[in-house]
Amino acid sequence: MGQGHGWQGAVLKLMGAKDFVLTVTGAEDVTPDYRRVHFTGGGLLTANGIHPTMWVRLWFDNAGKPHQRAYTLVDADPETSTFSLEFALHEGCASDWARAAKEGDTIEATVQGTGFQHPRPEPSHVFAMGDPASLPALNSLLDALGSAPATIWFEGELDGLPCHADPDRHEIRRLPRPGMVDEVRATLPSLLAATPDPYVWIACDTATTRALATYVRKDLSVPKERMHALGYWRAT
Repeated sequence: MGQGHGWQGAVLKLMGAKDFVLTVTGAEDVTPDYRRVHFTGGGLLTANGIHPTMWVRLWFDNAGKPHQRAYTLVDADPETSTFSLEFALHEGCASDWARAAKEGDTIEATVQGTGFQHPRPEPSHVFAMGDPASLPALNSLLDALGSAPATIWFEGELDGLPCHADPDRHEIRRLPRPGMVDEVRATLPSLLAATPDPYVWIACDTATTRALATYVRKDLSVPKERMHALGYWRAT
């Protein structure tokens, strides 16, 4: 496996990536634009364990060329080697695959690059920026950081989606797209200054993530160990 993944697959293999074949056990539409697909892991959980915000790269065929996208594991159960992946549906080969996914279908997956460093000291406040594509990872983060209060900027539609935010300690600021960068630049500085041990988590499209990460790191001087940034999709 991996030979059909082009230069990206070859690079990942050189970096120690592990390949697996996942089998679909079922699927459900959470909303018309958000689909949850259930899998058995083909030994993935046994070989790698599970950690908060853990993600895998799925490989899709895009007009004869390999195309990979990253998805966060949801409800992973190492004992049964089962988990789900959630797809924010739009145009593209990944969404097309998810819409048609049914029991017995298989897809290749690669594990490389995922990881989670629990911030120390514990966050006094979490500042998170995401959208429907990164919602599974956001949910995993909120679960992992326990009782920490959070301010969440969420770009896009949230109604009907599975969100683990607790209204008693998590504030969600919903934004139309585009709007994330300007809103965060206007509101984050004063919030950061008001808490002793902040933690910043950014998981938007690649361009938004890059702009926010640069701003938070350079303009607001947040240390790299107190922030995490990963682009979850590329706007076209």
